[in-house]
Amino acid sequence: MTLLTSFARRLRLTLGLACLLALGACGFHLKGATPLPFHSIYTNIDLDSAFGARLQRTILANSPDTRFTRERSQADVYLHQISESQNLRQLSIDAEGRVEEYELNLDFSFQLLDKTGHVLLAPTTLHSVRELPYNDRIVQAKESEITRTFKDMRNSLIDQILRRISAPDVQDAYRNAADRPIVSIPDASIRRDNQGYRTGGPGTPGGMPY
Repeated sequence: MTLLTSFARRLRLTLGLACLLALGACGFHLKGATPLPFHSIYTNIDLDSAFGARLQRTILANSPDTRFTRERSQADVYLHQISESQNLRQLSIDAEGRVEEYELNLDFSFQLLDKTGHVLLAPTTLHSVRELPYNDRIVQAKESEITRTFKDMRNSLIDQILRRISAPDVQDAYRNAADRPIVSIPDASIRRDNQGYRTGGPGTPGGMPY
């Protein structure tokens, strides 16, 4: 019985590896996205952050011929993060006035420009919402969960970003950039708004790291 179990485990592992190799051979990429037409990209998103690193990996996995540059002047396009805001809202309260559930909101705004400022993708805002039960008797654990949830929400936006910048209309805009509106290339600053965090008070999380 032990030998059969061991053999079955090795067989599943072998089949799993074969599937991964087959996906790689056929040029696997994210469903709903296509390889990007440009070969280099610059972004003001911090590529050394968890979010930036994951964004970079996702784009490279879908479009292996596209590379990230550290200098805007060396890139074909500029993926410009305009702003990010997160908001924590009381969703339900018990009979004693204590919060039972929070609603977490995240807005992420960005645009895509070519190297001379032609607008390939106009300013776009992605919105994510999560609901989270809350217990003020375990405040520290819940604050950590809220922080993790916001992080997960940001990561879940990455696939949406890729789909937007790889959409057919954006690809067409890149190939015909001269026909697109042109704007002044913005600087690398990002507008951030951390709303809904208050320190102290019944059922209210303390100041949360952004």
